[in-house]
Amino acid sequence: MTTIGNTELLKFPKTAFLCSRKAPASAVLKCYDWATTMREQGQCVVSGFHSPLEKDVLLFLLKGKQPVILVLGRTMFNQIPEILLKPLAEDRLVIVSISDEIRQSEQTAEQRNQYIVDIADCIVFGYLNKEGKLYALYQNIIDKKTINIL
Repeated sequence: MTTIGNTELLKFPKTAFLCSRKAPASAVLKCYDWATTMREQGQCVVSGFHSPLEKDVLLFLLKGKQPVILVLGRTMFNQIPEILLKPLAEDRLVIVSISDEIRQSEQTAEQRNQYIVDIADCIVFGYLNKEGKLYALYQNIIDKKTINIL
């Protein structure tokens, strides 16, 4: 595991955000509203920010000042994306890489998601497709974590 940024954020209370890759339009506004609330409340959010809706949530969060933890299912960035430079400079972002693989695979995505739920105090699913990979994770943690499905 490698990190860039403020590793002290890993000690904060954290809310995980996970969302299936294919989410219906009805889930989009709920996720945007949730992200705006988290931003306004200054809550620390941890996610892979990999699915389309997760990426949108990251954009909402980066407009605020709250802490964000980005977990990669691949090796660390060779070059940090420009959108992440300001939050890194403000010490409100930590990027965690849980794999040495150059590209994310199905296996490393599952490892990333497991790491996210392991370190989170509660988990929010923006949308949970019962036929998707996240559903199996949900089934494994349903009795162990505080879960909310938007």
